[in-house]
Amino acid sequence: MGSEKNENVTCQGCGVTIQSNDKNQPGFVPASALSNDEVICQRCFRLKHYNEVQDVPYTDHDFLQLISQIGETNSLIVKLVDIFDFSGSFIKSLHRLTGNNKVILVANKVDLLPKSTNRGKLIQWLKKSAADLGLTVQDVYLTSAKTGQGFDRVKEAIEHHRDGEDVYVVGSTNVGKSTFINYLINESTGLKEAITTSYFPGTTLGFIDIPLDETSSLYDTPGVINRGQITHYLSNEDIKTITPTKEIKPQVFQLNSGQTLFIGGMARIDFIKGDRQPFVCYFSNQITIHRTKLEKADQLYSDHFGELLSPPSASSVDEYPPLKEKTFKISGDKTDIVLPGLGWVTLTGDDVTVSIATPDNVPVSRRSAII
Repeated sequence: MGSEKNENVTCQGCGVTIQSNDKNQPGFVPASALSNDEVICQRCFRLKHYNEVQDVPYTDHDFLQLISQIGETNSLIVKLVDIFDFSGSFIKSLHRLTGNNKVILVANKVDLLPKSTNRGKLIQWLKKSAADLGLTVQDVYLTSAKTGQGFDRVKEAIEHHRDGEDVYVVGSTNVGKSTFINYLINESTGLKEAITTSYFPGTTLGFIDIPLDETSSLYDTPGVINRGQITHYLSNEDIKTITPTKEIKPQVFQLNSGQTLFIGGMARIDFIKGDRQPFVCYFSNQITIHRTKLEKADQLYSDHFGELLSPPSASSVDEYPPLKEKTFKISGDKTDIVLPGLGWVTLTGDDVTVSIATPDNVPVSRRSAII
């Protein structure tokens, strides 16, 4: 990294190797602070105390190279995904990086789902979605790193499947990985805030070693950046708006064909064909949904993108990609159309055609309704 390192010292916040020669490189700590009981790099110090995030000169490939080292170990892999952003929080190449190690899938943020959610159907969908991406998992667990919901079962599963081996917790950026580990460690050892946490991506830069017992450890790993996450096109303030903090309350819109819903300015739902029916929307309670006639939708988007239709806010509209349409035909079964990173809309009608527009690499999908 262009500077001499203290090879035996790593940052207790992000796992990067500590160095005291170049303040512009990861791992910098003033020489006077090296003797502190807690050694955290300048970047983590500013994140922890001032909520400031500094960019780091690492590429997506660098992070994946770090993760690939897990395949050379004998360990259990805990793959963490965001219930609201499965495709955006799933590391597509994970099945090639894990070696022969067992994998359990943990879906975070279950506390934000409506209480009427059919958890069996949700687990079935998560397992199938992982399999479709080439990853066979031992089992799926629903948790909340915020409230601790589901943690007893996850802890039991980890102990059962690891069989005395190390544990690596793997996830994309912004998935709640550090919060998950903090809760797990606090429950196991009483240690609070073992890892620096943030709203923002890319805050873990190396493997953070947390002892589980005398012979094995739990490792936090760098959050892998997935360009299919909608958060990469939004400002930090916008991310706070789209990230649910309370149980999601459905918003119901009775639509006729020829009407459009805008999910802020981030996505668009056109009702092309079908009888009048409810579009039940499950998105962050802070996102404003706008209804208009299909014939006026293009002009509304052109005139009010980043203003009335936000997020994205005016400061990040230039970074937001053009919307690409995908058409779905729905017949008979109650169906969810899933908008990764945002939520979903449930349709119940027969012989329905809708067009959903999101950024090109944020893949809209369908599933059997989970409510």
